[in-house]
Amino acid sequence: MRWNLRLAAANRGIWKASELQRQLAEHGLTISAGKMSGLWSGKPASIKLDDLDVICAVLGCEVGELLIPEPDQVRRPQGEETPQAVGGTDTPAVTPKRRDGRSLPPI
Repeated sequence: MRWNLRLAAANRGIWKASELQRQLAEHGLTISAGKMSGLWSGKPASIKLDDLDVICAVLGCEVGELLIPEPDQVRRPQGEETPQAVGGTDTPAVTPKRRDGRSLPPI
């Protein structure tokens, strides 16, 4: 995931972390200067969903504008190939079976 807070804020005319911090406080989210610095300039290790709601409300944006997926950055286990598209393959569908011989519940 790529954290995109700074660009999302800039698109709305907010150029300083302190300005966003003040607006967040007006909406009930008090963030310390250190945490605000991390949110503004870096890639936060974690963020509460409630905090994300307030940030989205202040900026008037969707979560997808703040968190941009980067699936090509995901490490795959060695030997695993890129997933193939479903359909158009010549291999038969795999039906899972339980090891104890009992049947699976209907789908």
